[in-house]
Amino acid sequence: MRAIDTKVLVRLIVRDDLEQTALAEAFIHGGAWASILALAEATWVLVKVYEFGAVDLATSIEMLLDHRDVVLQDPEAVAAALELFRAKPSLGFSDCLMLHLARKAGHLPLGTFDRNLARATGAQKL
Repeated sequence: MRAIDTKVLVRLIVRDDLEQTALAEAFIHGGAWASILALAEATWVLVKVYEFGAVDLATSIEMLLDHRDVVLQDPEAVAAALELFRAKPSLGFSDCLMLHLARKAGHLPLGTFDRNLARATGAQKL
């Protein structure tokens, strides 16, 4: 299976460049894998560059989870992070994802200086 990077994920979501969107769609046809890192970077771009709010970001992540041609690395952790993010959007999706990856790996508590994240089960304020 092919792999895709951050910019391809962003094109699939934002679709603001018709030529690149068409190339991305053609490349993923039949299946493409996206790493956790590419997803985390894409969510940062969507928030910082495209000014996505929590609802739009959550919808985009859900679309990727359900996409017929995109396979996300560790979709169970992504889905769990999405659930936490929808409940507590102030945490930010990347922090929710980091917490769920640490939980899945058995490496809790997750130490943090972030007061909001420290309130999440499994995190510890330093």
